[in-house]
Amino acid sequence: MDPLTSKDPSPFSREEMIVQYTPLIKFIAHRLAMRLPSHILVEDLNSAGVIGLMDAITKFDPNKNVEFKTYAGFRIRGAMLDELRTLDWIPRSVRQKATQMERTILQLERKRGRLVEDEEIASELDLSLEDYYHLISEINGVSLLDTEVLQQKISKLSADEILNILIAEKESDPFHQFSLKEIKRVLARAIEELSPKEKLVISLYYYDELTLKEIGEVLDLTESRICQIHTKGILKLRAKLKRHLKDTI
Repeated sequence: MDPLTSKDPSPFSREEMIVQYTPLIKFIAHRLAMRLPSHILVEDLNSAGVIGLMDAITKFDPNKNVEFKTYAGFRIRGAMLDELRTLDWIPRSVRQKATQMERTILQLERKRGRLVEDEEIASELDLSLEDYYHLISEINGVSLLDTEVLQQKISKLSADEILNILIAEKESDPFHQFSLKEIKRVLARAIEELSPKEKLVISLYYYDELTLKEIGEVLDLTESRICQIHTKGILKLRAKLKRHLKDTI
């Protein structure tokens, strides 16, 4: 039996599982590190990932309709994000700027009834185009969805239960089914409302798992430009998810 494809990791020791899943830990760590400041060490993310894997082994329920690798991936990434939070790698001022840009983009699109160009967003923010791109680079790395935000809205659920909502597609509980479908529906609709280039970058990055550099090569754009497109797309998706949670929960 291969622990990489097994739904139940219990027959394997922690040491065996850590060895088997080291490539997954490293893969997730390097993908995160590509969007982080240079002072964040990949080694620290790897260490946090090991803790996340051990947590996954302890808490995994083989009766859930989800593969262990999927569950472990969320736990590993979550542990890495927890480590980043302790380092406070995104200052409060940067988070505030991200929120301001989210609101500006949505307000402009609602007002004009169409997708808006970078020049229009920069003008609304009273920034030069150069300063606007600098701001996008500064807020690069913000996460699409934070389970802490969801917990504030769904106070009766634990982080584990929210995690299960996001990954257990065949969960039988009606509330979980509704929550999962709603989140997926909102995300799907939000992605459809992105510009064609933003949609393509998001798809290549999250579904085809290309790096930003590889996407740049595919689209014949610089890595920094791809990073800007990716960040703007994530900001739009974050804003739409926040608005949905505010309106419905």
